Amino acid sequence: MSRHDEASGSGGPAPDASGSDGLAADASGSDGLAADADVLTGRVVVRLLLVLTATAGSLDAVCVTSLDGMFASVITGNLVQLGRAVVAVNGRLVLAAAVAVGCYALGVLVAATVLRGLDAGWHRRTSLLVAAEAALVAAVTAGWLAADGRPGHALAVPMLGCAGAAMGVQSAVTGSCGAPGVSTTYLTGTLTGLFGGLGGTPRRFDREAATRLLTFLGAAAGGALLLRFTPLWAPLLPLALVTAVALTAERARA
Repeated sequence: MSRHDEASGSGGPAPDASGSDGLAADASGSDGLAADADVLTGRVVVRLLLVLTATAGSLDAVCVTSLDGMFASVITGNLVQLGRAVVAVNGRLVLAAAVAVGCYALGVLVAATVLRGLDAGWHRRTSLLVAAEAALVAAVTAGWLAADGRPGHALAVPMLGCAGAAMGVQSAVTGSCGAPGVSTTYLTGTLTGLFGGLGGTPRRFDREAATRLLTFLGAAAGGALLLRFTPLWAPLLPLALVTAVALTAERARA
């Protein structure tokens, strides 16, 4: 992956004066509001990003289990599937993987365009993009419910497109919030940074990175439990989480 979290050999940049939450220090103090009252920063954004991490984990559990074996956010895995499908001449798998990867890229592109020219932080445009992400996850949920929780290939492909686009939007939003090295979708670099810090000199434990990893894992497990015991309602978990982020951000700004 080309984003900073994966490109860095240690999973992210060296710690800065902001502390372990990865957010650049600002004049906001603890209330999460920058000097521009329209922009959220600080601990408020850290919490919002943590809930978005849970959104990705729970949505990926649904997608990889029930939508042709593809992820919504783990593009490395989808690229592996695409390469395997090309060699195996498996047209169904090629289509599913290409749609998942392509729509993720499209989501990143659209969100980055919307956020162009803004300083780091959570702006009103950021909330609008998260609302758009929620709409995409709602479309996945609608398709799931229409298929009674058992979507076939013809429905799984557009659902994958919506899920991939939602995670692309989320990745772009995360990258714009002023949290260098933080990801809410792909966590290979997060894991690398955590254990690289434990083995480095001086040794350090990145509590925020560990929290994100455990949040993603717990949300994925939660999604899997819903798929096992109440499969019809499984996509409602990521939908509820991303909707809560959009509403909480607007409430914090009010």
